[in-house]
Amino acid sequence: MKIRAYSPKIEKCFTGASFSDCFSMAQSLLTLDLSKYAIFPGFCDVHVHFREPGFSYKETIKSGSMAAAAGGYTAVCTMPNLNPVPDSAEHLNTQLAIIENDAVINVYPYAAITKMQAGVELSQMDELVENAIAFSDDGRGVQSDELMRSAMLKAKQLGKMIVAHCEVNDLLNGGYIHDGEYAKAHGHRGICSESEYKQIERDLKLVKEIGCAYHVCHISAKESVDLIRKAKAEGVNVTCETAPHYLVLDDSDLKEEGRFKMNPPLRSKEDRLALIEGVRDGTVDMIATDHAPHSAEEKAKGLEKSAFGIVGIETAFAVMYTHLVKKGIITLEKLIELLTINPLNRFGIKPTMDFSVWDLEREFTVDPSQFLSKGRATPFENDKLFGVNLLTVCGGKVVYKSKNI
Repeated sequence: MKIRAYSPKIEKCFTGASFSDCFSMAQSLLTLDLSKYAIFPGFCDVHVHFREPGFSYKETIKSGSMAAAAGGYTAVCTMPNLNPVPDSAEHLNTQLAIIENDAVINVYPYAAITKMQAGVELSQMDELVENAIAFSDDGRGVQSDELMRSAMLKAKQLGKMIVAHCEVNDLLNGGYIHDGEYAKAHGHRGICSESEYKQIERDLKLVKEIGCAYHVCHISAKESVDLIRKAKAEGVNVTCETAPHYLVLDDSDLKEEGRFKMNPPLRSKEDRLALIEGVRDGTVDMIATDHAPHSAEEKAKGLEKSAFGIVGIETAFAVMYTHLVKKGIITLEKLIELLTINPLNRFGIKPTMDFSVWDLEREFTVDPSQFLSKGRATPFENDKLFGVNLLTVCGGKVVYKSKNI
């Protein structure tokens, strides 16, 4: 029962159902010789923006979860920058009802750390704990040291993790791309790396003091990698994620288009290489997409005035497979660990019969008009990538099947 790119290490990743059971189900669903394809456990993305409730013109639970299924994902964690913000049980229940009705995969919502994500007062954490995967104010850093200390103490008491967007507002200075060579050459206002790593530094000191579980969102700077590596060596309960675009692109790849604008921004080549080394040595625990769709109008205003955020959940595996695995930077087994095993374990998500079937030899051109997501802004538009998903099964149900089998 050998299949291409399959290995004993990947077989061990099938924890919700055995590899042989997934293989048998795939064989019954696809009239193909599966010896030519790869079967992977369902991927888990701990950082997505599905925009509903409140901003369904950008994305919905249905469109976002369908896009995730197309990308091979069977579990995602949705960020709380919504309307209403899930800062109380009542507000979170609004989102949970939509998830129950419309999600085609497993969707686990975050609750906000602070009321309205305003960074002034803690959310109703006691009443949110039952249905929230963790607490986050993603999109905003918690500026107050004392408020973050209080949040960490409460999260520890409740047995939940703090998932932090780290950004010092006083260091942003109106920036919108990395404060690097491209910004200087083209007259753009830059965002310094210090705005990210200084808040990580603060939070790690608090975690060391308090002992809560702590996860850092979308790290982009070499200093952030160094701080987290050191903290792990000291036994601090910290994990982190980065995103495909930070591992593949840097500010030398920027173009004067909104599809290259995200927060944190694409940083320098040195930062990118440090992130890759962090992936290789285990400092970076997982790859998350920070899938952040916006309307075409919101992304058509160039680097300065476009909204922050790009889409990526439908291309993440292919980007990583093409640029990291095929180039020998990491193994396929390592990629599955980053996309599945580590996020599931850290966030306590229990898989069932969740898997996807891939043609790793097929090359395709990224065409945003074909995305299932409402978002179209991707820096990988028109790139040629390897790895086409043929089938995704979640909980034993087919949630995606390619039309081009």
